[in-house]
Amino acid sequence: MKRSRRPIMTSSLDTLHDIWRIAGLPGDALSYIDLPGHDPVFPSSFAIGTAAHATIGAAALAACELGVARGVERQRVCVDMTAAAVECTGAFTVDGKEPETWGRFSGLYRCADGYVRIHANFEHHQDGALRLLGLDPRTATREDAERALLAWRASDYENAAAERGLVVSMLRTFDEWDATPQGQAIAAQPLMTITRIGDAPPLALPPLSPDARPLDGLRVLDFTRILAGPVGGRALAAFGADVMLVNSPHLPNIPAIADTSRGKRSALLDLHAAQDRETLGRLIDEAHVFAQGYRPGGIAALGFGPEEVARRRPGIVYTSLTAYGTAGPWAERRGFDSLVQTAMGFNAAEAEAAHENKPRALPMQMLDMASGFLMAFGAAAASWKQQREGGSWHVEVSLAQTGQWLRGLGRIADGSKRPKPDLAPHMERYESGFGELLAVRPSARFARTPAAYTRPSAPPGTSAADWNSAD
Repeated sequence: MKRSRRPIMTSSLDTLHDIWRIAGLPGDALSYIDLPGHDPVFPSSFAIGTAAHATIGAAALAACELGVARGVERQRVCVDMTAAAVECTGAFTVDGKEPETWGRFSGLYRCADGYVRIHANFEHHQDGALRLLGLDPRTATREDAERALLAWRASDYENAAAERGLVVSMLRTFDEWDATPQGQAIAAQPLMTITRIGDAPPLALPPLSPDARPLDGLRVLDFTRILAGPVGGRALAAFGADVMLVNSPHLPNIPAIADTSRGKRSALLDLHAAQDRETLGRLIDEAHVFAQGYRPGGIAALGFGPEEVARRRPGIVYTSLTAYGTAGPWAERRGFDSLVQTAMGFNAAEAEAAHENKPRALPMQMLDMASGFLMAFGAAAASWKQQREGGSWHVEVSLAQTGQWLRGLGRIADGSKRPKPDLAPHMERYESGFGELLAVRPSARFARTPAAYTRPSAPPGTSAADWNSAD
């Protein structure tokens, strides 16, 4: 295996400065953030702490800057690196029990010439992956899947799965990824984009009192699932936004919803039903941010793409999350953090750094987490621009672009030997609609208006699809 080049480590503050420049936010605001700590904080050869530090810090500081645009004084923000990295673990329990994170067929499998990773947390993905192997989902065992995959070339199974809309990725090294058309497309794109997509006057936002959180009164429609998008919406809620999580009654969720829906309303809408589409239209009429993370083209096909929403609500900030960006042959491909890590080379690189033969994942779903906080940053930053310049705005983030950026933060010699930090000092108990929740508190510390979740997490459908409802 060819040894990867290791770029020089970048500091958290320099990294945050780079993110800040993407949005063109005022440079003097950067003197109001403190970022104590240094890598490594978790066992990894990558700058996990720096990535957490910079993305959470950027999201929190951008929220404060929107507060300044609404008439309040700046306040200091402090983000401790260890606290930020722990927040990015997404660790939680419900009634003292850890959730089942992975489906029984999810994970790495040997093929005839390498490895593939299968994401089978949802039944339709699991059953499709098994049928592709010629197995009956009702009777197949993991051992059956392992035997069947030994007859496949990794790239053949990856491609066949993608053609069927399944979620599988072949294990690659960084060099192998860089040689692919998709790797080259991702390398040519920036970390994220914030683009004006229409003209509009500044939207009215309620005035802020000095003790109000910086995003109080900002209404956010959260059409995201799984992890990255929900983390971004949760951050906005912690900073004061009124976030309405909208789920479909026909789509499954993962146990992490108990954690990621903290601070949010939780409503149900079926966008295939005319009445619910009308309800969504009314919600959009009073919203400031629309966040979505469905498969590429999925929500646009139902009439709620960025241009359509901006025409309905001039001045909206629309945020989009994809797996592999908007350019290249994989732009329409579905994916999750674990698959993108595998495809892009992170699993191979971590194994090499730890002198292990078996592929090794990052210590947390870091592409998801950093992408989620970048979505929150983009939403706050574009809202600041909207207040200053008017216009409708589109923020675009992808897991693969976040991965490319993480690579560029540098590598940590012997970082794999770092023991995991104690999570207990960063955990807090919350009442929820799922049971007693023990979860990580927000790592961003505001000098004047502490981050907090003012609504308990609750199952989908607990809240009415109405901004004026008290729930």
